[in-house]
Amino acid sequence: MVLRDLISDVFRTLWSHKLRTFLTMFGIAWGIVSIVLMVAAGEGLRKGQEEQSRNLGKDIMIVFHGRTSLQAGGTRAGRVVHWEDADVQAVQTEGTDCQYAIPELEQNDVRTHSNYNNAAFLVTGSYPEFGDIRSLTVGSGRFYNWDDEREGRRVAFVGSDAAKQLFPEGRNPIGENIYLNDIPYLVVGVMAKKKQDSSYDGWDVNKIFVPFSAMRRDFPDKPPGTSRTFDQMLVTPKSVWQHEGCKHQVRVALARMHGYDPTDKEACPIWDTVQEAKAFTTMTDGMKYFLGAVGLVTLFLGGIGVMNVMMVAVRERTREIGVRKALGAPAHSILRQFFIEAMIIALISGGIGLGVAYGICALVNLLPMPDFFAGLVATWKTGVLSCLMLGTIAVFSALVPARRAASVDPIEALRFEAGG
Repeated sequence: MVLRDLISDVFRTLWSHKLRTFLTMFGIAWGIVSIVLMVAAGEGLRKGQEEQSRNLGKDIMIVFHGRTSLQAGGTRAGRVVHWEDADVQAVQTEGTDCQYAIPELEQNDVRTHSNYNNAAFLVTGSYPEFGDIRSLTVGSGRFYNWDDEREGRRVAFVGSDAAKQLFPEGRNPIGENIYLNDIPYLVVGVMAKKKQDSSYDGWDVNKIFVPFSAMRRDFPDKPPGTSRTFDQMLVTPKSVWQHEGCKHQVRVALARMHGYDPTDKEACPIWDTVQEAKAFTTMTDGMKYFLGAVGLVTLFLGGIGVMNVMMVAVRERTREIGVRKALGAPAHSILRQFFIEAMIIALISGGIGLGVAYGICALVNLLPMPDFFAGLVATWKTGVLSCLMLGTIAVFSALVPARRAASVDPIEALRFEAGG
């Protein structure tokens, strides 16, 4: 029997048992759909959270000042530590694994108004790198630069929601003045709208950003701070792989500058977004693998269904097999027919399952997604992995009934009565 005739015979057999074939194919297709959708949901959650983390900042560590909890160098525990301007240079010099170390000074009681409206916004001052580190995308105009910083210019970069409140709709804020405690600041840029799921001091869309030198001059740190202190330091590692080394170097440098034990984490609390991102990735990967395993079990059960159906088919077609063997059909021909029959069921149902799964992903992704979820992200790796698992299960599912069919004794088969 040539391959074309063999395949035609297989399809005729499958068509004559439509319900049985449909139920078997449905089980396998549902297994493929389950794997793809579950893994896609886990990947969508991971990517959504990753995007939101980037909106807070690019692999940053926020170094807060605290209170010592350990005695060191003859000084008692419980001493309040405040970061000073010299600390920035110390971290930049000693932190060989760190790319940036910049100060941030904030005031939340600055009276803010324009010629059209007034409001209360948090005002923050830092170096020009702050815009890139904190992912403050420019919607219009520009972020303040080093010329603004060196000359202490009174220029402001305004959050998107703050700009809407201070200026009437349709009016361009660029080139307009806003007044911070009645001190005029020229608006040089407006931030693009951004979503944010975490913050250490409020949403960026409701802030006003000014050069650090202007902030220090017009709105210095409040007591017990001094004219040389600031609120927190932002540090970024040169690479993700160097963030632990950078964090250690920051702790050592600041401990040396302020005379406390470098292992005293209470004196130097650090919010490490890199570490948080890794922890979240580990969690979502675990969830993704768990959901994939659930889909794999479903697919495995579908494979068992194929095996059982083919075993029933062997029993139902025992006389047919006996007649073919009596007419001289070799065992390998019988084995090949049943093997191809099972493989066709698996491959067609697998292809349908993949098509349905990717189609569902595409349709769902047309809907508006909640924050922190990137939709159903079905990667090509998931499809390849599903096909490989399906192929493996199909081979093992087809092998047992095909071998049984090939080993049927023709004399016993001719005596066999269906249902007996």
